[in-house]
Amino acid sequence: MTAPGHALDDWYLQNLICPHDQSNLREGHHQLVCERGHQYAIVSGVPVMLVEEASPTLHVVSGSIAASKANARDTQDALFLETLGVDEDQRIAISEQSKNPGNNVDPVVNYLVAHTSGLMYQHLVGRLSEYPIPDIPLPFGNGASLLDIGCSWGRWCISAGRKGYQAVGIDPSLGAVLAARRVASQLGVDGKFLVADARHLPFRQGSFDVVYSYSVIQHFGFDDVRRAMQEACRVLAARGLCQIQLANACGFRSLCHQVRRGFRDARGFEVRYLQPQVMRKLVQQSLTAVELKADCYFGLGLQKGDLRFMPQWKRFLTMTSELLKRIANNIPPMSLVADSVFVVGRKA
Repeated sequence: MTAPGHALDDWYLQNLICPHDQSNLREGHHQLVCERGHQYAIVSGVPVMLVEEASPTLHVVSGSIAASKANARDTQDALFLETLGVDEDQRIAISEQSKNPGNNVDPVVNYLVAHTSGLMYQHLVGRLSEYPIPDIPLPFGNGASLLDIGCSWGRWCISAGRKGYQAVGIDPSLGAVLAARRVASQLGVDGKFLVADARHLPFRQGSFDVVYSYSVIQHFGFDDVRRAMQEACRVLAARGLCQIQLANACGFRSLCHQVRRGFRDARGFEVRYLQPQVMRKLVQQSLTAVELKADCYFGLGLQKGDLRFMPQWKRFLTMTSELLKRIANNIPPMSLVADSVFVVGRKA
């Protein structure tokens, strides 16, 4: 398993700034250094731009920081299993699969698929024969720049790249970001990836035409959502599009999960189920022309493009979800009972 080139791409020096103070960066020895002395390791050509003092939104952050400090050099085959958020048995399985050069699917993706795609994909863990790349619900990009917040192994970046966007993916997991880089290279899709925090984006103001995020912000508490939305708006160009997926408290499957949880407040990285009016309020502070669009029903993450991976009963649910989405396009109030919704808005 060979990672693509390890030298730092010029794009990073031209487009990144310090996430602490937004000052310029210069390249040092296996690191980026800002004008005020903040240092960020470069691991296998990927900058690790995390803010150590920030309280983590995901428990793997400390692992990514520690791994970057210990490995700020070219580590061609390192998987950084401690940064993936998988259990010990899965770490062993990933390590074993990585020794087989004949695998069509990156071993990290093979065990992260349910983390990124949802519980309906649990049957695919360790069994993938090809990558489940969904169709990103955006018009053709024609070279527009797109930031994917919480890219994990890069499925939405790859989808966006195939649709004509210049995609950039960030995630706090070093191992997932390096997997994204490998997969994009394997599939012949150009993309830029780095380790970063949604609340402290290391990009200049107005850098992106589109900011997109799926199955990430739904895990944040209110304060972190507000901070992430402020940062998304800052790096968004004027009239740029922001499309964020969130879990709807009024969806049928969402209600079932809330009942099982006893309607208590979410803890740690648990999903936050939000009322539609709360979603609007959270993003209207940063964006205009805000609307809610149905993403899927009967769960979070069901994708029409993944039907070939599903057993018959999951295909039925997915196709029914797609039918309800089409109805919601014509009858917008139907979106208010979808389990997963997109909050869509533009920068004034």
